[in-house]
Amino acid sequence: MTKVVVRNGNVDGALRTMKQRNVKDGLLKAVRERQEGYMKPGVKRRKAKKEAIKNSRKRERMYN
Repeated sequence: MTKVVVRNGNVDGALRTMKQRNVKDGLLKAVRERQEGYMKPGVKRRKAKKEAIKNSRKRERMYN
């Protein structure tokens, strides 16, 4: 569970920090994957391959 401390009544800043931590931890992504239910092995492989291609292209853009 992600915990964020609210300092000086700055709720907006704490909310932003919490959202950033959730994205970094992949919490929302994990919840969405669980909601999809059962996935056949072939579909799971295709999805993983598509994600890997997407991530490699993203890394390529960042470092070039």
